[in-house]
Amino acid sequence: MSHILILGGDGYLGWPTAMYFSARGYDVTVVDNYFRRNACTELDTGMLYPVPTLIERAKIWHTTTGKEVKVVIGDLTEPELMRSLFDQAKIRYAWAQDETFSGLPDTVVHYAEQPSAPYSVMNYRRADVTLTNNLRTTNNLMWAVRDMSRHTHIIKLGTMGEYGTPNIDIEEGWIDIEHKGRNGRFLFPRQGGSLYHTTKIMDTDLLWLGVRMWDLKVTDLMQGPVYGIETEESKLDARLNTLFNYDEIFGTIINRFITQAVIGYPLTVYGGGGQTRGYLHIKDTLQCIHMAERTSAEAGELRIFNQFMETFSANDIAALTKKIGKERGHDVAIDHLENPRKEMEEHYYNPVHKGLIEIGVEPHYLTDEAMHGLFEVVERYKGNIRNDVIFRGIKWD
Repeated sequence: MSHILILGGDGYLGWPTAMYFSARGYDVTVVDNYFRRNACTELDTGMLYPVPTLIERAKIWHTTTGKEVKVVIGDLTEPELMRSLFDQAKIRYAWAQDETFSGLPDTVVHYAEQPSAPYSVMNYRRADVTLTNNLRTTNNLMWAVRDMSRHTHIIKLGTMGEYGTPNIDIEEGWIDIEHKGRNGRFLFPRQGGSLYHTTKIMDTDLLWLGVRMWDLKVTDLMQGPVYGIETEESKLDARLNTLFNYDEIFGTIINRFITQAVIGYPLTVYGGGGQTRGYLHIKDTLQCIHMAERTSAEAGELRIFNQFMETFSANDIAALTKKIGKERGHDVAIDHLENPRKEMEEHYYNPVHKGLIEIGVEPHYLTDEAMHGLFEVVERYKGNIRNDVIFRGIKWD
């Protein structure tokens, strides 16, 4: 039985990942400090539906399936907490009643980061939180694995936003360059569009150092915006559904647009709407993590995959949302707002994304049927949606 340690296990992706691996027989431990929940409360962002605490979710999961997800509540920016997760003696003491526990983690899935670009540029305090949380957590993880568990495979969730929107094809993590008659292979040039994206670049650089210096095993997944709520595991009990934000701070664009369509709030397209990104369903995030775990990077390898299934512009997403919304009886309007972000609204975008397919990921696509399914879930909770938290116009400058 393989032991999976999930950092940020209460989050939009973390909790579904925990259930996914637990359902497949893995020994799962999750760690979280409730940063996202607390930030949502502080900022009064609202959620589509109430979500039980992480400990309550684990109990519901156990009652429903008979399987166990172990929970640790704590702040991973504290080095000693991180190191305790890799200390064999402390692990065995903590889980002394569990004879099936398999000890040191074989794989760590690192989600434990402040995940919002708008949050990171709201003001200097939240910029500091973003920088401190993301870099200290990654650094603490790297040193704990270096000192105590070098066999552990680190799977870190990066972002396609690390690359920006260069006027060339975006290769899968690396690029071969010929310069003055000599050749070299380098990390693809990166240019994050927010402080959040820049911290993700720094995370990659930290782990690349660990790979070069100490032969760590790292897979970095450059993920595009995720959409969706339900997974096969959450269908067992609605209380197992993941967090769902629909505001501009923590909500992803497809989830936001569907929520807006359901309540008749004009879809908030920023500027011209030509901003193009790579998207994937939450079920494909789980697949990608699983296939990355099954294949594993080698010692001394930083393996990078571009994690998305198809590309759309903001205008494409708005048009599809309007089409499906109207089919379901919603009056959907599109509003092109003055862009609060500092970004190119029309640009070349052609990223490579074949690596995950080659290791066995089977994509889900944003079909009309998939959109109807997403609308159905949001409509179920329509009465909980608050118009006042949808858009506040957080500006990059």
